[in-house]
Amino acid sequence: MTEIAANGRKVTEVAVGVMVQPDGRYLLAQRPEGKPYEGYWEFPGGKIEAGESVEAALGRELHEELGIDVTASERWRTLEHDYPHAYVRLHFCKVTHWTGTPAGREGQALAWQHLPADVGPLLPATIPVLEWLAAEAS
Repeated sequence: MTEIAANGRKVTEVAVGVMVQPDGRYLLAQRPEGKPYEGYWEFPGGKIEAGESVEAALGRELHEELGIDVTASERWRTLEHDYPHAYVRLHFCKVTHWTGTPAGREGQALAWQHLPADVGPLLPATIPVLEWLAAEAS
């Protein structure tokens, strides 16, 4: 059954990986050409398919987008955001271990960042995540 948000729009469930290295750097990806908000920077991830868990979707999406295999992650935070093109429920997972070296398999640029981010523009739902990371670091 499709969930409908309070504003009457269909909710799109999304698994998002907040890849964090031991030195605190995190990975941002630039949205590829032809997608809504092309050129904006975000944490990598994608839609959760019917019957798929957040963890399974996260592993599949990060493998498809970055060519890595997630070996350790934990659900962290959930955020809903109403974009003009979709109402999304973002399931952010901290990814602390993986095999492989992240590479933009869809032609997207990647950037390891320290707080504050020095790439932009940032996708609107990315900004609260950076605030959460900053609060944890202080």
